[in-house]
Amino acid sequence: MNARLHVFVSGKVQGVSYRGFARRAALELGLKGWVRNLYDGRVEAVAEGKRADLEIYLTKIEAGPAVARIEDLDVRWEPFTGEFPDFRIAWLDF
Repeated sequence: MNARLHVFVSGKVQGVSYRGFARRAALELGLKGWVRNLYDGRVEAVAEGKRADLEIYLTKIEAGPAVARIEDLDVRWEPFTGEFPDFRIAWLDF
């Protein structure tokens, strides 16, 4: 069954290659969506795919790369939309 994961990650997650780590983990699992830095220091990710793969993804991004320090994950399960062609790093407009 397909699902959509929307997660906000808090801690030392900017300036530590977290987005690249999150993207690689998503690609390994065949997920589609995006990941981006937020102005408040958190990272936001939206991923779609099989629910079981999304749960594995959540475990991976909770661990993060070695230099990151994850303090909190705000996890939201949302309806699957199928809108993403791939998984990419997104950018906020400054």
